[in-house]
Amino acid sequence: MEVVLDKRYPIAASLEQAWTVLADIRATAACMPGAQITEQLDDTHYKGTVKSKVGPATMSFAGDIEVQGMDVASRQLKMLGKGADKGGSSASMQLTAHLEAGESAGDCVLVGQATVMVSGKLAQFGSRLLVPVSDAMLAQFAGNFNTAAQAVPVAETATAAAAHGDQLAPASGGSNEMAAAAARPPAPAAPVKELNALALMWTVFKGWLAGLFGSKRA
Repeated sequence: MEVVLDKRYPIAASLEQAWTVLADIRATAACMPGAQITEQLDDTHYKGTVKSKVGPATMSFAGDIEVQGMDVASRQLKMLGKGADKGGSSASMQLTAHLEAGESAGDCVLVGQATVMVSGKLAQFGSRLLVPVSDAMLAQFAGNFNTAAQAVPVAETATAAAAHGDQLAPASGGSNEMAAAAARPPAPAAPVKELNALALMWTVFKGWLAGLFGSKRA
């Protein structure tokens, strides 16, 4: 089953602050609820886990991340994430994210296009459940990203921009962009917390109820 998402989230931080987070794959991954990078294999490949809490039980899913491209000029990141659990379910996400200028110098917009593929037991839920769950997860990610970007010192971003000039080769996903991003000071990382599946389902259920009663009033 395939789910395609196209989202825009306002970020209450400057482009430089937000790019410091987006260009740091560890910081970006940490913004996803329950996700954590556990090992770096090379410049573009990582291993990680996603922890999900259902009631008193905590489950862990292993996965791989490939950074397919990073363009400083357009502040864009392309990556592919894959994961599976022991129960026979698997999922992958092809993500392209970039930053756009906001209405003022102190804010910006995080724009993301994601294609999510699921199989096994996950696919049995169908798009009616997977789409709102994915929406709720991405909303949590955007909230964490906003917090992480705001925590980046403004002076630090100015120093990093001056050092690298933000004048690298255009978006080919080449090594210049990767090397420059690696040389930047690491972005503040959010503490890793398990993804609370029950809370997520409750959020989706409340949204469904609001839509149901809203349509009846109309």
